[in-house]
Amino acid sequence: MKRTRARQKFEEMLCESVDEGLSSLGESAKQAIYYYLEKGFNLNKQEIPRKVKDFATAIEKFFGVGANFLEALILKQLYEKVGESFNWDGSGDLNFSECVALAKQSIEPEQLKVEI
Repeated sequence: MKRTRARQKFEEMLCESVDEGLSSLGESAKQAIYYYLEKGFNLNKQEIPRKVKDFATAIEKFFGVGANFLEALILKQLYEKVGESFNWDGSGDLNFSECVALAKQSIEPEQLKVEI
């Protein structure tokens, strides 16, 4: 039960981070991308935290190599929210999904300590 609250909190932070990252492109572009995700990939905004790999695939297909910039913006927001430092340029050993998983791992133990 405690783990569920930590997971829910993380999913909220990830959704906010995605929204903030996409907002950097402008409101119209953000809405168009959410539409593209839903229609082209059957992925709505609320499902992104549970389908991170699908989200990354869709963004990479949509933006090509430019996806690294957007993914970095999203990860920067996410890592700030979980209280971790962020240093990723998209060219290292870790991909977007793995970076999200690491951020999730960093928050779950903290949340569990506080809630126990």
